[in-house]
Amino acid sequence: MHEAPESHTGWTFLTNHARVLATIAEDSSTRTRDIAARCHLTERAVQKIVSDLEESGYLTHTRQGRSNAYRIEEGTILRHPAEAGLTVADLLSLLAQHDAPDGDGPQELREAVPPQARSAEADL
Repeated sequence: MHEAPESHTGWTFLTNHARVLATIAEDSSTRTRDIAARCHLTERAVQKIVSDLEESGYLTHTRQGRSNAYRIEEGTILRHPAEAGLTVADLLSLLAQHDAPDGDGPQELREAVPPQARSAEADL
């Protein structure tokens, strides 16, 4: 049996849904157990999140043998009114820049923020 991931208390900047989506964006054929390990979640939690993302139109999957191949619907608009007009692709672009191996710093990240998000950012 696998151990349950260590728990986290307090708030975080990214939701578990965003973490799972970003992990799938890195590898569309990743396994549930690998997503769970990367995101520090249980496999059952990942299954529920994937189901949520599929039901909301952000993600689809096809079976390939015993595995799934995921497809992210990048043009899907984010759900919260504060992100009106921003797409999944916009979100994943920002997260990918964070993980970029060439060391993109805060200035590069700021320049990558879509114009719609800049006004909300100024309010912080």
